[in-house]
Amino acid sequence: MKDVTIYFNPSCSKCRTALELLDNRGIEPAVVRYLDDNPDRAALLQIIEMISDDPAELIRKDSNFKALGLNAEDYVTKEAVADFLVEHPNLMQRPIVVHGSNAVIARPPERISEVLD
Repeated sequence: MKDVTIYFNPSCSKCRTALELLDNRGIEPAVVRYLDDNPDRAALLQIIEMISDDPAELIRKDSNFKALGLNAEDYVTKEAVADFLVEHPNLMQRPIVVHGSNAVIARPPERISEVLD
């Protein structure tokens, strides 16, 4: 299967599991290590358009988010989420799997089937 991309963080167990699930299906995705090769605003807006989840789901609301003293309610629109992730790529939810014109936040990794099947 062609045209599969995974936005990947090698230190993330969910990312590693997702990559393994793709491998088990015989799929060799393009791997984007988004912390090394940060997606620009246009790429982020494109991903946001492809996911079925609310745009705000693309932001990790973890301890790093809280340490910045941020309010999740300020990051709900497509534009606000894209701008935020350009500035804080480490807070992008992962893994993200893209196939054609569809994408999924693969948490849990089994959600990959939503874009492949």
